[in-house]
Parts: sequence; structure tokens; C-alpha cells
Amino acid sequence: MQAEPKKSQAGSLVGEEYEVEIGPVAHGGHCIARTAEGQVLFVRHALPGERVVARVTEGEEGARFLRADAVQVLEAAKDRVEAPCPYAGPGRCGGCDWQHAKPGAQRRLKGEVVAEQLRRLAGLTPEEAGWDGTVMPAEGDKLPAGEVPRWRTRVQYAVDAEGHAGLRRHRSHEVERIDHCMIAAEGVDELGVEKRDWTGMASVEAIAATGSGDRQVILTPRPGARLPLVELDKPVSVLRIDEKSGGVHRVHGRPFVRERADGRTYRVGNGGFWQVHPKAADTLVTAVMQGLLPRKGEMALDLYCGAGLFAGALADRLGEKGAVLGIESGKRAVEDARHNLADFPRVRIEQGKVESVLPRTGITEVDLVVLDPPRAGAGRATVTHLASLTPRRIAYVACDPAALARDLGYFRETGYRVRTLRAFDLFPMTHHVECVAILEPAAKGS
Repeated sequence: MQAEPKKSQAGSLVGEEYEVEIGPVAHGGHCIARTAEGQVLFVRHALPGERVVARVTEGEEGARFLRADAVQVLEAAKDRVEAPCPYAGPGRCGGCDWQHAKPGAQRRLKGEVVAEQLRRLAGLTPEEAGWDGTVMPAEGDKLPAGEVPRWRTRVQYAVDAEGHAGLRRHRSHEVERIDHCMIAAEGVDELGVEKRDWTGMASVEAIAATGSGDRQVILTPRPGARLPLVELDKPVSVLRIDEKSGGVHRVHGRPFVRERADGRTYRVGNGGFWQVHPKAADTLVTAVMQGLLPRKGEMALDLYCGAGLFAGALADRLGEKGAVLGIESGKRAVEDARHNLADFPRVRIEQGKVESVLPRTGITEVDLVVLDPPRAGAGRATVTHLASLTPRRIAYVACDPAALARDLGYFRETGYRVRTLRAFDLFPMTHHVECVAILEPAAKGS
């Protein structure tokens, strides 16, 4: 079936509709389908095995692939449910990818993506990666049908031209106005951001810390706009982002929030990075420490260390004779890490990019490494350098399975193998998945 195309430019296929059979899931929150002519479609709001009418949202004649939304389901998969969120669906909020799938099906889809990336980019089967293929839910996230985990402790609201807060539509700058976000943590929801007038603001980020009552909003004004008087439903500190420098400035209240994990309190300033799911920090620390099995007196590296979560966990377990070096590029994060770990005299935090700082340290040998890189991964040069330090074990924490798989391939080239891999569903309703891979010298496993 083909509808009359709505062509916005020469060759554009936007608005064209195709009746297609949905194939396997792909990395990015969509599934793969093909038109009768063999054109590849990346289809959102569909599930493998379904027959749908897919409407093209991006692409033109001759493109390698087209992006599309399933606007009509002709034959539904058994795992399909009605999206619990009224703002989910084609052309609506882009924050969630799998509202239309049962929670167990979401985890299976994520597992299929991880397995496919491992095979394609690292040449590894799940068995070779020491992984049973499952994606584990976070503690407390198994809920009755129709209920959604309220896990998102940090929500970035976009503001439209009339001052209404909402969330962006998929791959768009357009704002979907909302009354509330179903996956927002209770501490975010209770601020009432969506009910306020944010005229003059480009965005409002709301943060509800885990393990403390700290609440924070970070305002990004439009050029030349004045800050509003912020009065929310709960006490909150306010920061603003400078439109010219991009720097973060305190307006009132604390410039940081206090997060809690692994029995310690961590200061995280200026909206700095912290795991978004309230159970994520503890879940990942447990997985990393169980994989590394730190011994008293060992030397460890914590790369891309942020506010010092893994460095603190390592220092606590390595004892007085152990040592930890953390490397982090963000200036404020380094200040926070040094503050958070000040009671460990043998922990040092260096500021700068890992690929620049690590070679300058003069370190020639370490026992353990924790690697928690940004979405792009660590890269071949850093992996090669780490392997030259001959650590007995490496823990790689990854929020992107493609970057993880690429780097695991590089580690394989340097003589390291994956001992175990675990995957966690720390971003329910979205396509994101967190993995922890434990590596060791390949000779050990032979």
C-alpha cells in the first residue's frame, strides 16, 4: 500500500507510506524492515514479526536507508501493549522507545542488540563473552502490568516559545508539551516543573538526588532573557548556564547535590554526571567489585572517574597500602572527586583527557582498571596503552553496546579476553542498556 507522498523537497520521501513486515531489532530504538523494492526502513513504534503501515519521517530517493514510524499495526506481536504514557507514539515525545512493549520484551530486545553488536564489532558470541544473554532489571523495577518504573532522577525539559516545559520529539527540536513524565522519579515529579511559566528559558533541568533530599534546577536562558523567580512545589537550589561561556553559575542554594552509593555520600556539582536510575550506582559498583575482586595493597586506575564513585569503592577495598589514580576531564568533577575522596590519602585525581594524562603519569604497571568512558568509548589508543600496563583485571562500564563492542575488539587484539559480561536495564522504556565487562589476560583463560 502506498499513500500519496508529501514531498517537502525534490526527491524527499517524507510522508510516503509502506505496508511492511517488521524484521529484527536494531541499535537505536527501532526495528528493520524493507519495502517491496528492497529499500531499508528503520521503523520506530514497531516490534519484530509485526505487519505495519510505516510512514517515512526522514529520507529521500536513493538514500541508504529511510527512517519511519509505524502509524498503523495490521498484525500485532504478542509482546505489544498499549503505551501507558499518553505522550508516547509516532510524532510525539522522543524520550521513550519501547512504551509499546512488555517490560520483559524490552529487556529481550536490548539483549538482542547487545548480542548483535558483540558479534558484528567484536567477533564474539555471548558464550565467548561469558554472558548468558539476559538483561537484568534493576531492583524494584519489576512492577504489575500497566505500571512504569519511576527511575529518571534527572530530566531535561525543553521550553517552547510560549514558556511551556515539555520534552523534545524524536530527532526534532519541536517540544511536546506534557503534564508529567511517567518515568520521572518522584523527587522530580513533585517539583511541578511542567506547571510553571518558563518564558525566556530554553531548557530546565530538574535533579532529584538519590539518598538525600537535595533538589536542583538548572536553567538555560534564551539569549538576552532574564531569569524568572523560581518558585516550585518543593525547596530547590537554582543554577543557570551562561549563554556565552557555557559555564554554570549558582543563583541560590547549594551548587551541588549529595548522592549516596556504596555506603558513601558523594557531592556532585553543577549538574555533573551521576547515574540517573536511583539503583544504578550501587548496581554498577557491585558488578564491578564482584568482577575485579580487589586485594589489599593493589594499585588501581579509575578512568573517566567523574565524581569518584568507583575510585571510592576501590580505595575502600584496597586498604591503607593500596592506591588509586583517577583521571577525569571535567574541572568541577575533579574538584568534587577530590572532595569526596579526601579521607583516602592514597587516592589521587588528575584532570585532563585520559589519552593525554595517562601516558604522562609514568605508570608502567597496575593491578586493576575501571574504565567508564563516555558514549563514544575509549578508543584503540587508550585500550592499547592500558593493555601495556598488564592489569590482572579490567572492568569496562558501558552505556553504549556499539562502543563497548568496538573496544572489546581492540582489547582482543592486545591479548585480553572477556571473562564475564553482565547487562542491566537501567533505562526502562528507552533503548539504552548498561553493560559491565570484566577482562583479563587471554593466557589466564587458556
